[in-house]
Amino acid sequence: VQLQASGGGLVQPGGSLKLSCAASGASGSLLSINLMGWYRQAPGKKRELVVDITRDGDTDYLDAVKGRFTISRDNAKNTVYLQMNNLKPEDTAIYYCNAVNKQLHEFWGQGTLVTVSS
Repeated sequence: VQLQASGGGLVQPGGSLKLSCAASGASGSLLSINLMGWYRQAPGKKRELVVDITRDGDTDYLDAVKGRFTISRDNAKNTVYLQMNNLKPEDTAIYYCNAVNKQLHEFWGQGTLVTVSS
């Protein structure tokens, strides 16, 4: 499974960005993916889970982004999206797409940089 993330960039505080992550690979491998989500790593900090979503649509958000970020998933396209609103400077980080299959193997995208600054 390969994950291709896109959508990062520079935005002013209070602005919005939408990240996308598309999974590709053999059809059997894609069907085995249960969990998809986004992690982020800010300079000097550990990587943290931002939000993930199961194939059935159950989500788990980091408290700091609740009410501002929304994850969605298109199973037919094997794609997950992260709509980020009311961005804050502390949201600045490299955002990584993540997927976990039924065998609990993890896959990572290449990361996309989000910078929130005036």
